[in-house]
Amino acid sequence: MNLNRLEQILNHAASRRITVIGDLMLDEFVWGKVGRISPEAPVPVVEVTGESFYPGGAANVARNLREFIDHVSVIGMLGKDRSGRHLRELLTAQSIDTSNAVEEGNFCTIVKTRIIALHQQVVRVDRERIVAPSPAQIPKIIAAVRNSIRETDAIIFEDYGKGFVTSELVAQIAREARMAGKIVAADPNPRHSVDWRGVTVVKPNRAEAFLAAGVPWRDPDETPTKDPHLERTGKALLKKWETNYVLITLGEHGMMLFQQNDAPHYVPTRARQVFDVSGAGDTAIALFTLGLVCGATPIEAAEIANHGSAVVVSKLGTATVTRTELIASFREDTARE
Repeated sequence: MNLNRLEQILNHAASRRITVIGDLMLDEFVWGKVGRISPEAPVPVVEVTGESFYPGGAANVARNLREFIDHVSVIGMLGKDRSGRHLRELLTAQSIDTSNAVEEGNFCTIVKTRIIALHQQVVRVDRERIVAPSPAQIPKIIAAVRNSIRETDAIIFEDYGKGFVTSELVAQIAREARMAGKIVAADPNPRHSVDWRGVTVVKPNRAEAFLAAGVPWRDPDETPTKDPHLERTGKALLKKWETNYVLITLGEHGMMLFQQNDAPHYVPTRARQVFDVSGAGDTAIALFTLGLVCGATPIEAAEIANHGSAVVVSKLGTATVTRTELIASFREDTARE
């Protein structure tokens, strides 16, 4: 895709409206340096030099979208605790609509704390409790989506396996969206069984895809286009999920797009350097969906998602890609050709 076509697609972005539904998290980064080993145990002592907080999980998908579009909303579970208030403040500061987020007094907001020293993650500490929406909350969530569906261009389900995304919720919201002619995208979790039938696109990584398809794990082929197990998996998932597209992310090998009634399309990796892969999947589903709602073909949308993911893995921490960075990534590729 040339730069003129990319800019033509992105010029439609600002006016689009996308809702992200899923597991909202607060990502905490504790930055420091290691100067010695603890006398209490054979572990490094990290001398803390700073802390950073970012919206994580489904909130990070919204954050990636907000770099391109004016109206992004999130629906997920927040506690009435300090972390919940902090996450809502971070989202509000970025003009991300949290008015339909479910606030639950007994829920502890999910927090992932990563301790980083010398650009390396030393340890991650997760504070979480798996909780699904209650029978009383589900109708309210569906009503909130229904009330805004005409003005919404797409819905993204971001499932981190923490309980908020359920088959019942997906089925009812996807039905509302299909009736309104809207795009529905899903980023699945392998440890959480959700029926994705009827959504527009599902974006698993390779391990998630093999598990969902029931295909025995095989190590990746250096040439994904010659990997029969990958092709078998993609085609099986198209049938299982009855979806238009399955986009399988392949890490350092790029992405493979599977479409109904069409041959698989391979998108080679664009990453030049990799510092941190956290959040790359969030960027991929965000930008693939953004591409579709802006009139891109599925292959063009996959290229946009691939370039965006390549940019964020070159950054440390839960990162996003800007329009300028995305265009620069395409321009660099064009200069190489």
